[in-house]
Amino acid sequence: MKVLKKELRFNEGEISLMMESLDDLWHLKYILEPQDLVYSVTKRRTEGATDKLRPEKADKKTMRLGILVEKVEFHKFSNRLRVHGTIADGIDTGAYHTLNIEEGTDISIIKKWKNDQLERVKEAQIASKRPKVIIATIEEGEASIGMVRQFGVEESSSLRQSLGKGEGNNRNEFFGELASQLKWAAEKVDAVIIAGPGFTKEDFLEFIRTREPELTKKAVLEDTTSIGVSGFQEVLRRGAVDRIMEESRIGREAKLIEELMKEISMNGKVSYGMADVRNAQSLGAIHTLLIADELLRTEREDNSIDAFLKDVEHSQGKIVVFSTEFEPGKKLESLGGIAALLRFRVNP
Repeated sequence: MKVLKKELRFNEGEISLMMESLDDLWHLKYILEPQDLVYSVTKRRTEGATDKLRPEKADKKTMRLGILVEKVEFHKFSNRLRVHGTIADGIDTGAYHTLNIEEGTDISIIKKWKNDQLERVKEAQIASKRPKVIIATIEEGEASIGMVRQFGVEESSSLRQSLGKGEGNNRNEFFGELASQLKWAAEKVDAVIIAGPGFTKEDFLEFIRTREPELTKKAVLEDTTSIGVSGFQEVLRRGAVDRIMEESRIGREAKLIEELMKEISMNGKVSYGMADVRNAQSLGAIHTLLIADELLRTEREDNSIDAFLKDVEHSQGKIVVFSTEFEPGKKLESLGGIAALLRFRVNP
């Protein structure tokens, strides 16, 4: 995400942004709220240009409109964010229109900015300069490839092949197909983490050493007990992505949720669920607040969360917003979407 313009006074005003990746669109979903004013170039049929006999054939004109936001939809698999609302500036004022925000789109947002939203913009800027990483988890006859994004590991493909005992040719075919998929993917990234149980990953690395030497230069091995989504999660917990990326949002979330579950198992310095977390904050006990992005969005629509977040910040508590696109955020959702690691133990 690139900041093109920033004009704020007491956190109110305009920020213009360039969307550079799918990650930026995901961040934007949680930056935009109802009643925000969003400007972008779009296409719309103009009055008088509509073919009444064949309206579907009427030409659309490119123009810049300001939309008062009502609803935002993140379409991960079509790489698009759709912003629905009424036109506040431009032609057909008051009519409904949808902005399709994609990679390469410039937008301007005018609103009263909240601290976590400004932090998201800053985080997205920093993340765009970090190395891009792929994780490939592999065991005999089965593999999964996932792209590490800021909202989670997005599985891009998976392979499965039945292997009989001693069927070396089948194994080489399987390795060859995986290498082919990784070669294509690795052209877009800086590192490929090859992970899994046993020695299959080492055998695969040896296989590509002569076949795909450029891919081998980007490869890093990591031990895990499983593959697929669970394997991705293990790689994050072990810090392999952090070592490559220096700091990873989802790696941090994986470690925090592990610490949270450990404290819960010991009945330790932890609170979860809205009532218990608010009680802990009333005592000044919150060290780190963990909140799911979807809960934050829905609570914000009811205007019931921001004063609480400011109270946490004023008492020197940290706030981490979890992505519900990936496993740590889903675990947090199962605990009510909000939890806190505490400075001291409190009674519920």
